[in-house]
Order: sequence, then structure tokens, then C-alpha cells
Amino acid sequence: MFKQMKVTGLVMDPHSNTPILVLKGLKDETTLPIWIGLLEATAIATELESIQFPRPMTHDLIRSLFDHLEVKVEKIEVCDLKNNTYYALIYIRDGERLSTIDSRPSDAIAIALRMNAPIFVKDEVITKYLKSEDAKPAFDENNKENWGDMLDKLDPSDFSKYKM
Repeated sequence: MFKQMKVTGLVMDPHSNTPILVLKGLKDETTLPIWIGLLEATAIATELESIQFPRPMTHDLIRSLFDHLEVKVEKIEVCDLKNNTYYALIYIRDGERLSTIDSRPSDAIAIALRMNAPIFVKDEVITKYLKSEDAKPAFDENNKENWGDMLDKLDPSDFSKYKM
């Protein structure tokens, strides 16, 4: 099974200074952070903020190629998590033919945002993340003191300007 999700923001990991893409379920409060590269974060942020450049950037070029070739991005799926590395597939339709393309999730999501394609995450990926050492407990009434301590220790500069 897959859960449809949306990009809710980009933040900087205060420990590694690495961008984190945050996905959230459309029908529930499930969140999935994906650590990505700075260039990929920039590509996603520029699309989220509707920033236009005088010349096409890589993901904009891909969108132009797909449009020119009349190829539709039907969806993207974050389909696996192995050794702290996420995997994704881009589903493209060329006429009657449906193909999948292996991709990094950050690139797949950058393309999905440009092509208005839905983003799905395999339930197994969410389960693997929640069992990993990187998983953080969700906020609830039972652990609000711990979250308060953590938030008190954060510096506002730890977060990127693209936090939404």
C-alpha cells in the first residue's frame, strides 16, 4: 500500500547542516523527513517559491523535454529505504506506454512538483523509517516536556528560510 503525501517544507538539520525535505500525509498527520543535498533542496525550494531563472535549471529542462515529447509524469513513489538511503520511481506515460525510471527521491519530487504529479510513499518505507535510529518521536501529551526541552535548545538560525 502507498500513502499520498505532499511537500510541507524544507528545514536544515541543526546537527549535520543538511537540508531535510519534509513530506506529510494528505489524509493524516504522518510525516517523513528525507535528508537531501543542497542543490536538490534549492531545486525544490525554487519551485515551492515560484522563483524563475532566466535560463532553465535541470529540473525545468526535464519538464520542458517531457512537455515537448508529450510525456506525462503520472506519479512518483518513494518505494524503499535501505541503509539510510531512500529510493524512488518516476512513472511516466508516453501514449499507451507506462514506464518507470529509477530516481533519487529529491529529483523525483522536484520533477513531480513541476509536473503537478502526485507523490506517494510506500507504507513499508514509513515503517522502516519509524524503526530507524533517525526517527524522532511524534509530539503528544506524554512527551511534551521532552519536545519543549529540545525546542528550547534550538537556535532559529538552525532552520532554513524555506521552512513552511
